[in-house]
Amino acid sequence: MTAIPESQTPAAAPRVRLRALLAEAEVGKWAIILSIAAGTMAIGSAVGLGAVAAWLIAKAAQLPSPADLAIAAVAVRFFGIARGVFRYLERLQSHETALGGVVALRTRTYERVARSGAERVLGLKRGDVVARMGGDIDAMGDAVVRSIIPLGVAATVSLIAVVITAFMLPWAGVALLAFLLIAALVSGLGTWRSAQRAAELGTKAAARVSTATLEAIDGAVEHRIWGRSGDAAAELREADADAEHAADRAAFPAAWGAAALQAAQGLALVAALTLGVLAARDHGLSPMSAAVVALLPLSAFEAVSAVPTAVMQAFRSAAAARRVLATAPEDDDASDIDTDVAAPSDATLVLDSVSAAWPGMTPTRPASATVEPGGALAIVGRSGIGKTTLLLTIAGALAPASGRVSVGGTPVTRATLGRTVAVTPEDAHVFGTTVLENLRVARGDVTEDEARDALEAVGLGSWLAAQPAGVDTELGSGGHTVSGGERRRLLLARALLSPAPIHLIDEPAEHLDTDGIDALRALVAAMRAAGRTVIIVTHDLGILDVVGEVISLDGSTSPR
Repeated sequence: MTAIPESQTPAAAPRVRLRALLAEAEVGKWAIILSIAAGTMAIGSAVGLGAVAAWLIAKAAQLPSPADLAIAAVAVRFFGIARGVFRYLERLQSHETALGGVVALRTRTYERVARSGAERVLGLKRGDVVARMGGDIDAMGDAVVRSIIPLGVAATVSLIAVVITAFMLPWAGVALLAFLLIAALVSGLGTWRSAQRAAELGTKAAARVSTATLEAIDGAVEHRIWGRSGDAAAELREADADAEHAADRAAFPAAWGAAALQAAQGLALVAALTLGVLAARDHGLSPMSAAVVALLPLSAFEAVSAVPTAVMQAFRSAAAARRVLATAPEDDDASDIDTDVAAPSDATLVLDSVSAAWPGMTPTRPASATVEPGGALAIVGRSGIGKTTLLLTIAGALAPASGRVSVGGTPVTRATLGRTVAVTPEDAHVFGTTVLENLRVARGDVTEDEARDALEAVGLGSWLAAQPAGVDTELGSGGHTVSGGERRRLLLARALLSPAPIHLIDEPAEHLDTDGIDALRALVAAMRAAGRTVIIVTHDLGILDVVGEVISLDGSTSPR
């Protein structure tokens, strides 16, 4: 299959709104409120601990009776224990909210991808799909734990610290408020612009690393045969270097934000000490209150220190959401597809001057054919001419560049795929489960006897007899525990069991020996005898005797 060039991959989705993202993740406002409340109590306990400890130290310096210190000593213990307890509760609540949101996001995204046009995902590399469906969705969920909740906690804790300080010394409260705002705004705004670019670079770099890694692993044998292992390793190193560069770009604004925070905290401490000492000397402020006013900024800035990281996470989550929604947009017209479409009574397949192409590419030569039920058609042509693209267009996965594909007089659509028309791609996946469950991909109610018969029909009877657990034998993911020919025959058995009246098979003779080719001929003959239509794409012109008509995308259409 010809991949879509990068310029033709799905465009960025519209700007992601926070409320829409939370709704998509099924995160309710009360879950957010409870998480912020628990986080506020955790850091608020640190503020309370600092305030009471400062009061207790100043009071103890006056050598009072132990009774005068009893309540303060108990309060210190209370806040010390409460900080750990509420931190645990905050982690419990926030991570439950975030993980539940990620599950909802992933479920909705998978459902949307399943309904949306294949052209949105078929042109993406496997590593990019893995990155979008894995890390990007996780990053969307991180918006709750690492952005929304920390920002909410920073606001509430700062307000509490300012109120306590202002109650003891109003001017000190105003000064603390000013420095907290400066710290939050300067660090946040300083991070804002750079974080936007860093988030975009980081998300793309992570996807590139994922793509390069999977390509290096999946194509390890081919790379070694063709002497391209060094090129694959170089691509992975380059992708990793881009990821490191993106990380450096992300760390740079974070460092400036941390510097702004430290400077603001130091200035706030100096201002509080100055105002506290002056108020104690000239306005009768008690030493205990002066100590509280002077030392409270040390704990008040703990919550604000999370602002730069929260801002960067917001951009990272937004960038990830745009990539995910570009793959499976919320308003995709696939939501209107009727998923309960039954196979038509007339399964005559008609290609009316059909040409196929990915967006931005030259369409294939127009092809016309009429294939009655029980007929067989082959599509041939040189590599890269668009045979697989035409096959996907016939299946309804791609819209025709021109012309019309119909079954029983009705145009094929995405709803047709899997019900009226089934496809066995050249690289169809073999799952890491039993032989039986791999065959049930074609039809969920396949019995053990049906599975054995299908495997026997494609020449895998002796292979199955040699397996320790028969149809319950576990296969490795991707089919790495079977040979190329055994894998191809397993996919052909899957095609045989499919209930769809029209079946499209890409390169069915790939990796097959002479016995395998004979089994393929018998398989196509059996499917045709059952009234099923078979369309094959092949480079092997020696198997064209199994079809009744051939379409050559190089320029000819000939009956047989």
